[in-house]
Amino acid sequence: MDNRIKVLIVDDSAVYRSVFEKILNENPDIHVVGKAEDAYNARDMIISLHPDVMTLDIEMPKMNGVEFLKKLIPQYAIPVVVCSSEERSAIKAIEAGAVDFVPKPKNLTSGSELKKFGEMLSRTVRQAKGAKLIHAGTQSYKVKVHEAAEKTDKIIAIGGSTGATEALPTVLAGMNVHTPPIICTIHMPEGYPAIYAERLNKQLKIEVREAVDGMYLKRGMAVIAKGSRHMRIYKDKNGYFVTLEAGPKVSGHCPSVDVMFESCAYCAKDNAIGVILTGMGDDGATGLLAMKKAGAYTIGQDEKSSLVYGMPKAAFERGAVDVQAPLDEISYEIYKRLKGK
Repeated sequence: MDNRIKVLIVDDSAVYRSVFEKILNENPDIHVVGKAEDAYNARDMIISLHPDVMTLDIEMPKMNGVEFLKKLIPQYAIPVVVCSSEERSAIKAIEAGAVDFVPKPKNLTSGSELKKFGEMLSRTVRQAKGAKLIHAGTQSYKVKVHEAAEKTDKIIAIGGSTGATEALPTVLAGMNVHTPPIICTIHMPEGYPAIYAERLNKQLKIEVREAVDGMYLKRGMAVIAKGSRHMRIYKDKNGYFVTLEAGPKVSGHCPSVDVMFESCAYCAKDNAIGVILTGMGDDGATGLLAMKKAGAYTIGQDEKSSLVYGMPKAAFERGAVDVQAPLDEISYEIYKRLKGK
């Protein structure tokens, strides 16, 4: 089990985010699990990545660090170390629930200053990890402790394009909190997957999130690939997790369904179920065939229920599909496979 201290860095400066990450990751007992440029991204990453400690800048766009703490701590108590050049504002942040303050280095080119800062930040992060209570104003809150999610060897991968944003909710509506993790790559422009995931999250019984690099998955959860990022699935002793990587288009797309399916074939093999939905082109056909050859069960949306019978057709003609099904029966086909029927 990974016992390293998981840290989320929140700072609107890409330079400082990179510096903090490099400094903290040099410690064998500390691991940066995510970096956020504002409070809204930080909120989503806290929910998905479950960091032990968060470093927080104060002067940020959309919502400053003090206001963020006032909203965060009563609902989600997590040890926060303020890293800022605004020492006066840091006092307000401590009052709002931060456990400590470390001033930002003024000269990022000074090796001695960075070394001193790194030692102070690493030491403070370790101390923050030991906090049991968070004091905010006159209130005290118990630090949120995360229990490991119920592990499962099963994984469901769903890909699609044209018409798939309308088709996917029909499939996910048949899922529940006990369903194995679901990863979805749908061809959508950058920025839209977050809005789409939030909308589905309000409509469905399962948790739906835009994917975050390094996010571990759990039962009753579906993640949507980020625009312009290839999503791959991996597995370690803590369970399945996703990675997001910028890169050239594969099968004409980024994110590519082929990339996601091929990663499933590699790490999940016969524990995976692959589903290809309506869409133009042939992205996903090669990856779904790889899944089938690895022992996965594969499902293709049939022609009659597809808005564009391109991707499902290409997969079917290559022999990548075990069963074709109307859209409204796909969740039932998944259920049958999971129950071994």
